Amino acid sequence: MTTVKEIYSLLDKTAPFSMAESWDNSGLIVGNASGACAAEKNVTKVLTALDITKQVAYEAAESGADLVISHHPVIFSPLKNLSNDHPAVILAKNGISAICMHTNFDLAENGLNKYLCRILGLEPSEGVPLDYDEDKPIGCVCELTHEMSCRKLAELVKLRLGCQVVRYGNSSDSILKVGVCSGSGGSFLGGAIRNGCQALITGDVKHHDFIDAQNRGISVIDAGHFHTERIFCRFICELLEDSFPELSVTQAACCTDPCSYI
Repeated sequence: MTTVKEIYSLLDKTAPFSMAESWDNSGLIVGNASGACAAEKNVTKVLTALDITKQVAYEAAESGADLVISHHPVIFSPLKNLSNDHPAVILAKNGISAICMHTNFDLAENGLNKYLCRILGLEPSEGVPLDYDEDKPIGCVCELTHEMSCRKLAELVKLRLGCQVVRYGNSSDSILKVGVCSGSGGSFLGGAIRNGCQALITGDVKHHDFIDAQNRGISVIDAGHFHTERIFCRFICELLEDSFPELSVTQAACCTDPCSYI
């Protein structure tokens, strides 16, 4: 049988929790990774999610999951009080552990950004990060196999990620080199320019980032935070299924885009 501790060790080798940003809260957030209690607790079912919402916590309890693995931390800011319907409380009451792989997975050499490139059909340039965050390399730089317009590249991103909406700012005639950063990467526009990119693919791009990109002659494609990171669930499912074939690993059915569009 597989334990929480064994799964934690695998995840730590894949994306060391020690790599997480200083402001982050990654690791085993609900449960205990050490000691006899964890060693004796078996895991038969794992649920993956981008965020551990109340709905995800209840789904984990109803489905009989022993562990939830998410990208975003179930507890991020310090808590001054707890309610019975807080997701972490729901998990704890039902004896469900939670491991959250946030910035350690963003920064890992073979973590979320390289996986995003793979989903997009792009090949990252080895040893060339998009930029640095707290002196740690982040993001990827990719060469396209052929030149492409910003609109065509945006259409490709929309198709590969299953987005309902993709925003883009077209500031370059043709694109051959692109920067890629999952989540919220508008602040790495400068890194994309320094690396000679004609476009940046990311999410959560602010208005002033689009204006800055327009002024500096670089295109920006915003596929949204959710769609550039929900692929985390698929990555974890593939990793655990390969390493622990005896486990039942599923993506949370209620892990859906929290936004609606008209």
